[in-house]
Amino acid sequence: MELNKIEDLIIKYNNAETSLKEEVQLKAFFAQETVPSHLEVYKPLFNYFNEVQTKETYNKSLPLKTKTTEWYKWFSAAAVILISAGLYFNHSFKSNDLGTFEEQQAELAYKEVVKSLEMVSKNLNKGTSSVEYLQVFNKGTAQVNYLNELQNPIGRVITINE
Repeated sequence: MELNKIEDLIIKYNNAETSLKEEVQLKAFFAQETVPSHLEVYKPLFNYFNEVQTKETYNKSLPLKTKTTEWYKWFSAAAVILISAGLYFNHSFKSNDLGTFEEQQAELAYKEVVKSLEMVSKNLNKGTSSVEYLQVFNKGTAQVNYLNELQNPIGRVITINE
């Protein structure tokens, strides 16, 4: 192999830009007994890679199945039981409770407020229906203004020229 090509490959190797084929070429070059003196520094490195690659292998078996834990199923079942028990007891306490005097007064006040708001809403709707006539009035004034512009052609010519 040409010495220039090997030097270029070493530069690429140091920059981590070599492909696997180029690294094989470098390993083969440094496996030789005679290597130029300025490249002797790299010989132990590549010889180490050759030795390790042939000696080291991974012999342990890889587990393919993961262990499934059943605890999350128990937690979800407990959560369902707690929620249903809470709903049951909450409903039974509310149905047996006749309500205190303050609660009855609060409910009565709420009903009075609802009646008042319904009355305000009804009167407000009457007011908005009478305002709809203003839309018709605005249309009429727009048409009158248009007619006034048509009657004054000289004014229109002057405004166009400006």
